[in-house]
Amino acid sequence: MAAGLCATAGLVTIAVLQPLKRQPIAERPGLLIKPEMLDWLQQAVDGPTEENAKTPAPPVDKPWDSPLLKSCPVVDRGLQQRLVAIPLQLSRINAAPTNYGERVHVDAQGQRIDPTPAVIVLHETVFSLGSAINTFTTPHPNDADQASYHTLVGQKGEIVQVVDPSKRAYGAGHSAFDGRWVFTSKHFSGSLNNFALHVSLETPPDGATSAQQHSGYTPAQYDALSRVLADWMVRYKIEPHAITTHRHVDLGNARSDPRSFDWQQLQTRLTALGLVC
Repeated sequence: MAAGLCATAGLVTIAVLQPLKRQPIAERPGLLIKPEMLDWLQQAVDGPTEENAKTPAPPVDKPWDSPLLKSCPVVDRGLQQRLVAIPLQLSRINAAPTNYGERVHVDAQGQRIDPTPAVIVLHETVFSLGSAINTFTTPHPNDADQASYHTLVGQKGEIVQVVDPSKRAYGAGHSAFDGRWVFTSKHFSGSLNNFALHVSLETPPDGATSAQQHSGYTPAQYDALSRVLADWMVRYKIEPHAITTHRHVDLGNARSDPRSFDWQQLQTRLTALGLVC
């Protein structure tokens, strides 16, 4: 969301230069903007001070209660052997450069930030794997149309890398996790994309609707997803608690994915791989 801001520097009279008092953004008539952006935009007008130098905290949301940590299933040794034997084979495609960016080390306020992936967000494609790939390989010059995930998981267990994990995929816009977000631009709201990894499951054919449920994902998808997550969890030292959903991190309450996700299927596999419990 772009917002142009200007303030009158002063009012010239015949005798002296009288400073014009700035009107707080929240009191300006005709300006419609989300409350959580007001503090940050006021800082953009006023400039950095000792009081507003820090990035504003995201809106208070309910804490993430990870389904992966609610119980500890018995390790299935047969499943363990099967998963370990599955090679992590990636098919790589080149997303259009407009649909992803670099992870930044300095935010829009000039503060140094850590871009190391610290959270994994689960999504679904809604339409087919091919449709998602076509979307991400198509250039989108308009900011509102730009989107991507790091990895896609097809119904047959295909693993497609769309954006290298070292880059910033545009998987979640107005978002936060565990009280953390990043402003990478003064023109947009806070987001977790700079420290997130995004993986999306191909939606079954009966899920190409706005219904809240569908037939769910295949065993091959849960197998492949567990291998992708295991790689990221070990590589970036990400704890099970930090595996969450687009539904949870979306601050606009407009996302519901991944629908019909079976956390027990994932928990059983990550337990077998020694990454949960």
